[in-house]
Amino acid sequence: MRTAYDIIKEPVISELSMDDAAKRKYTFKVAVDANKIDVKRAVEEIFDVTVVKVNIMNYDGKLKRMGRNEGKTAAYKKAIVTISEGSKEIEFFQGL
Repeated sequence: MRTAYDIIKEPVISELSMDDAAKRKYTFKVAVDANKIDVKRAVEEIFDVTVVKVNIMNYDGKLKRMGRNEGKTAAYKKAIVTISEGSKEIEFFQGL
């Protein structure tokens, strides 16, 4: 059984995600095999908030070269979580 911390990998800190945080939308990198229901339950359990909506995006790894060697960066999944107006804000995003 996976825990909530296995599903939510790390927060995404960028200009766009910080602008969305003011609109109560928070961005996280999540496990590649996680679905919307898993992400919703994990965020509600970790941060004690009420989730209204979850949007998920899959990103393929980019091709990279170093000399004649080729490789790919790791693929990942990103989730944008919208929380309800009545629930508290996520403190991690407020200090940035």
